Amino acid sequence: MLRTHTCGDLNEKLEGQIVTLCGWVDSHRDHGGGLFVDLRDRYGITQVVFNPPDTAPEVIDQSKSLRAEYVIRVTGRVAKRPEGMANPRLATGAIELRVTKLELLNKCLTPQVSPSATDTPNEDLRLKYRYLDLRRPAMQKTMLQRAAMIKEMRDYFAEQNFIDVETPILGRSTPEGARDYLVPSRVHRGKFYALPQSPQLYKQILMIAGYDRYVQVARCFRDEDLRADRQPEFTQLDVEMSFVDADDVIGIIDGVVARLAKKFLDLEVPTPLPRMTYDEAMERYGHDAPDLRFDMQIVDCTDLAAEAEFRVFQTVASSGGRVRSLNVKKGTDHYSRRGIDTLTEYAAEFGAKGLAWFRVEADGTLNSTIAKNFTPELLQKIAARLQAEPGDLLLFVADSFAATCKALYALRAKIGREMKLYAPGQMNFSWIVEFPMFEYDNEEKRWSAMHHPFTAPRDQDLAMLATDPGKCRAKAYDLVINGSEAGGGTIRIHDNIVQSQVFSLLGIDEATAKDRFGFLLDALQYGAPPHGGIALGVDRWVMLFAQLENIRDCIAFPKTQKASDLMTEAPGGVELKQLRELAIKLAE
Repeated sequence: MLRTHTCGDLNEKLEGQIVTLCGWVDSHRDHGGGLFVDLRDRYGITQVVFNPPDTAPEVIDQSKSLRAEYVIRVTGRVAKRPEGMANPRLATGAIELRVTKLELLNKCLTPQVSPSATDTPNEDLRLKYRYLDLRRPAMQKTMLQRAAMIKEMRDYFAEQNFIDVETPILGRSTPEGARDYLVPSRVHRGKFYALPQSPQLYKQILMIAGYDRYVQVARCFRDEDLRADRQPEFTQLDVEMSFVDADDVIGIIDGVVARLAKKFLDLEVPTPLPRMTYDEAMERYGHDAPDLRFDMQIVDCTDLAAEAEFRVFQTVASSGGRVRSLNVKKGTDHYSRRGIDTLTEYAAEFGAKGLAWFRVEADGTLNSTIAKNFTPELLQKIAARLQAEPGDLLLFVADSFAATCKALYALRAKIGREMKLYAPGQMNFSWIVEFPMFEYDNEEKRWSAMHHPFTAPRDQDLAMLATDPGKCRAKAYDLVINGSEAGGGTIRIHDNIVQSQVFSLLGIDEATAKDRFGFLLDALQYGAPPHGGIALGVDRWVMLFAQLENIRDCIAFPKTQKASDLMTEAPGGVELKQLRELAIKLAE
């Protein structure tokens, strides 16, 4: 080893010892007679001193050429810092290394991203020079936490008798929802592998093979439109179990939630975690992953709105739409008239055609530009329905159920942030259960799977597959952390006939099903046990536990929102020879 210790090792117990450190120059200060350098590696920072009498004049002269991010090796004697010069902010702050030997291992150009800077650099610059960005202590802390969280997950599932099995990266393209990343085969010309969107089919095969408790930290790939918390390639903690129902899977995950929350957040999370049905979540919060760190539920006022002389409300209520509201407690203190206009503009970004509002005055009356369209008695009913109190701000959206969900969910999230309705670091864990099996695609004029085509319907809804698939509920469950879907799973179909029936509903004919999923359909006829599982988004868990805003900050080498790698400039072109080998010709 080129070093005897790391830059985080040294303390007063080592005083007087001769040690060797290696690292990067974090900062350097010339005090006239000699140089003080903060030497950094991923373990910490140590102050190294080039001063007589410990340091020879030629070594002091050599040290004055050092610059930020130079890589050096130093040997010297561990000494206590002079009286009053200790740095309590550093683990090594009580000591310094008085250098006797310096070796320059490598120079560094002027860093485009400074690891020691207090301000976060521009993200494009960080991604372009990721090797510099990853030196920043904040990034190293996140990467270490990520590694520790994954290890804790692995340990937990190993203790629960799960078997870690790797599944293929090169597989078959199957219609599971998002677009596949395709890999052309040189050997089988004109044919393609697909990178896995998830190990879904393989883990079901493992259950049929008798491996009743499977786990894997799996790489997954989906060619879909991106956002701040989504990547084209991502990591999930993939789990599958045999001879279980939904409660069993949820119980296992409750355990890993409680364990990681205690270890990394010092938070006691009572289990079982609370559950809410999909229908209840949509009615109360407008979304299937509600942020439950704060209250403020959506309240339906359609029946009351129908009594008003306000044409917008009357039209929507009479045409089968919904008039729904949020009561922003003490909202009049936070939102002026201009603030309400800003909320209206924001709601419009999410499809709202308008935003009606009332301010609750000190005497409890409702005041608004539209108040004249409501009788005093009706206003009292509305106030009672919304449990309105002086200082509250009542917001209304009138539209279809789906449109009101989208707009009010967005408004609720914005107001929660702006009014600081939850504490920094606050965490909430819950389950959403009993999702619809299907949703209707109006463009394609067919049903599509809410989760995936292998999801089992509830036993009591099985008959509705043939009669009323829209009312069929699934044995599905999503883990929600702070308003983000942190995991999703289902009990799978283990009966070949039911699986074929679901394929048919989804517009997958028998020939296509046989072509794409024949191996699964065949396997289901060879003693498939009841089974189910879940996939936990590792990247998202790290983001939430580390209280980050962007998922790219917890991935070593992420892609941009255009799915490009600014450091390697991927995706890039390839030589014509490579395309010919793959029998591929690019369109003009």
